[in-house]
Amino acid sequence: MTQTEKHTPAYAAYFVPDRENPFWTRIGAAWKHKDGDGFTLQLDLMPASAGRIVLRAAGAKPEPEAGA
Repeated sequence: MTQTEKHTPAYAAYFVPDRENPFWTRIGAAWKHKDGDGFTLQLDLMPASAGRIVLRAAGAKPEPEAGA
């Protein structure tokens, strides 16, 4: 188990495809650096189609927000 895996992630990473009413798929997580100046992003898979990766607070519902 790595140092990152021992801590609860700050954000969940989702892939959101470019289409109407997209289904959000969780693809990884992000952890805050101890010094507060960055994040470590771990992706469990890489999207092969057009879309975007969205980070949401861990535990937050994966829903689009206005402007997202």
